[in-house]
Amino acid sequence: MTERLLNRIREERERMGLTQAALAQKVGVSRKTINTIENLVFSPSAILALKIAHHLDIRFDDLFWISCQD
Repeated sequence: MTERLLNRIREERERMGLTQAALAQKVGVSRKTINTIENLVFSPSAILALKIAHHLDIRFDDLFWISCQD
């Protein structure tokens, strides 16, 4: 079974009217890092994931979840 960390960062970021660059600046990473997280290429650390949730004004567990695939 394969587990994958999924997220709704793009939807929430756009809802708040933020660009990838603006969110990246708020959480202290590069725009490319936000892009790779949104596109499921990179899974953020727990601290970064919490920072993103905080700046998007959404609960962590509403922003990230684990998908299990066989």
